[in-house]
Amino acid sequence: MFAVLKTGGKQYRVKSGDVLRVEKLAAEAGDKVQFNEVLMIGSTVGAPLVDGAAVQAEVIDNIKADKVITYVKRRRKHSSQRTRGHRQQLTLVRITDLLEKGAGKTDVKAAVGARSKTEAPAEAAPAKED
Repeated sequence: MFAVLKTGGKQYRVKSGDVLRVEKLAAEAGDKVQFNEVLMIGSTVGAPLVDGAAVQAEVIDNIKADKVITYVKRRRKHSSQRTRGHRQQLTLVRITDLLEKGAGKTDVKAAVGARSKTEAPAEAAPAKED
């Protein structure tokens, strides 16, 4: 059985035991994550998501992709050039389980997006009384 999940703005076709390179998740190596945005599992197609379905995975490592070089050169009278490199941050995950029903009853971390959410801002300090 396979599933199609969505994370980091991309869709992946996965089955149990697959190793994926996904956009960076807010998890450390050894953590268990759960992807709740499942578009298809087995023969069930969601509209747009399958209710109650989830994919559980284990984080292997946080890595960086190969460097991508961008080179810009202006021609003729400008004589300027610029080189810039970029390495995308990725997370290696191993798919452990495909859950068709009862996905909300597990105690693993839910992977929401590629980047970690910032903490809620601290409450404003009370006004000084004079």
